[in-house]
Amino acid sequence: MSPPNDAHHPAPGDDPGGAGRSTRDQILDAAVDCFAHDGYNGTSLNDIVAEVGIRRPSLLHHFASKEVLYGEVFERLLSDWFARLADAVGSPQTGLPKVEQVLGAGFGFFADNPSYVTLMRREAIDGGAHLGIDLAAVLRPMFDQAAGYFRREMEAGHFREQNPEQLLLTGYGALLSYFSDAPFLEGLLDEDPLAPAALERRSEHIIDFFRAALRPD
Repeated sequence: MSPPNDAHHPAPGDDPGGAGRSTRDQILDAAVDCFAHDGYNGTSLNDIVAEVGIRRPSLLHHFASKEVLYGEVFERLLSDWFARLADAVGSPQTGLPKVEQVLGAGFGFFADNPSYVTLMRREAIDGGAHLGIDLAAVLRPMFDQAAGYFRREMEAGHFREQNPEQLLLTGYGALLSYFSDAPFLEGLLDEDPLAPAALERRSEHIIDFFRAALRPD
């Protein structure tokens, strides 16, 4: 999706580019939080307008409908996610160091973008009903690439034999559920799960788990 032309005269009271960000980016930022907190059906364009502090026509100048805005939110989510992983996935590292590098990149992305995690979980539960794309089809190439890497390393004797697809699903759940369930986990841990020390412990635990699961006997 290509962004509309930003060269327009804002309505009085609009604050395009607030805090150094364009009105379009502010709308997307607010939309992520609103959609994550209240879901697609529970969020209206008026909610997002109020969050940004602009008028509805200004939002509609950038995004013609809630459906279009929701699609752009996911496009940015996936673009940011792929960009964060690109260096780790494409690195010349092999064996466990590469796994640790990719896990660290993924964990860091979720730590920096907890609302994205909640949004992904909501969309998964809803079966992708509100997106004009097949989310599984978009993520499948990366999933297959990771499974292929695990399989090759296992065949070479560098990793213990496991089911690569199931291993990936375990890692996916371990990463996403921690962030999406953070309010619940706070009552179990007696601390903020998203505090730096708690995040560091969780990251180290997940990496240790994969080391134990993959290290050859």
